[in-house]
Amino acid sequence: MTTPGTVGGALAAARGRLAEVGIVAAALEARLLVAHALAAPVEHVVGWPERPLAAAAAARLETALARRARREPMSQILGRREFWSLPFLVTRDTLTPRPDSETLVAAALDYAGNRGYAWRVLDFGTGTGCLLLAVLAELPQATGLGIDCSAAALAMAQRNAAALGLADRARFAAGDWGAALNREFDLILANPPYIPDGAIAGLDPEVRDHEPRLALAGGPDGLAAYLALAFDIRRLLAADGVAVMEVGEGQAMAVEAILGAAGLVPAGRRTDLQGIDRCLLARPGPKKGLE
Repeated sequence: MTTPGTVGGALAAARGRLAEVGIVAAALEARLLVAHALAAPVEHVVGWPERPLAAAAAARLETALARRARREPMSQILGRREFWSLPFLVTRDTLTPRPDSETLVAAALDYAGNRGYAWRVLDFGTGTGCLLLAVLAELPQATGLGIDCSAAALAMAQRNAAALGLADRARFAAGDWGAALNREFDLILANPPYIPDGAIAGLDPEVRDHEPRLALAGGPDGLAAYLALAFDIRRLLAADGVAVMEVGEGQAMAVEAILGAAGLVPAGRRTDLQGIDRCLLARPGPKKGLE
């Protein structure tokens, strides 16, 4: 493809190319990709269509369009994604932060109430660190620990913490869920893999082919991670603490049963932007039989 010589021409050509390969939001994504190629705000793309397109920018745009045509996620092409109004660096080593997961942040902050308290926060499967870092950004005295089994994900979370000015309050460590932990936390966050293994082939190619399977695959029924996590959460949760967990569509009741068997008491549900039960809250029940 030869990119036209003006920003407006490049924008029109990019929009058409994305539409041809079935990208639903072709117009929006074309603007973002042209802005990315220009290293300029999107407003400049729309406001100055007559601006000449330099050869270097045209080459960057061609590379980005080729990647998107292969259904690589926009977040990986742009290298970033906004979550909770914060910018997060993203690579193929982590899940892209999703708006539905902001439900967990809102629920955690509603529980926290006192923004000045030194909350102790634990984040299982931290990925980019988006849940932990969004919460820490709102709770200025809180400290947090993010756990992940992927060294690459942990490195990305650490970079995000540094970029957001939160590196002094956030630590990240490799772990098999909570196996190596032995202290209490006031707030436990978790967005574990919950897609049934057999359903992964039917996911959008952006997810199926480009996001880490380890962060998606939840076992035959999608519940394996909750079974692995439940007793660790009960053991590590402070007496007046709360766990905030993301679940897949239709999984809320089954996950509540798993948590209940581990000694946790359901403390409410939150729905996502589509009205789906996406977030479960749980509090400690009696520790009888768990010591």
